[in-house]
Amino acid sequence: MCDNNMSKALKSSMFKEVIPKSGLLYQEDFPSLILCKPKIMPLKSITLERMEKMQREAQETMKHQEAAKNQETA
Repeated sequence: MCDNNMSKALKSSMFKEVIPKSGLLYQEDFPSLILCKPKIMPLKSITLERMEKMQREAQETMKHQEAAKNQETA
């Protein structure tokens, strides 16, 4: 218990705060991390969405053509 108090006293006496009466006073500023808002990214890219849309359209036209053939043969 006594050793702990002595070490605190030694640490406080080792560094004495000095404030100049004239001249400039400097203070170091340590930059800290700045957290930004998370960026919302699409699950699918625009090109992938375009490709899927083109594929759906091609499938629909194929279905329409098959339906037209079936009507002609029937």
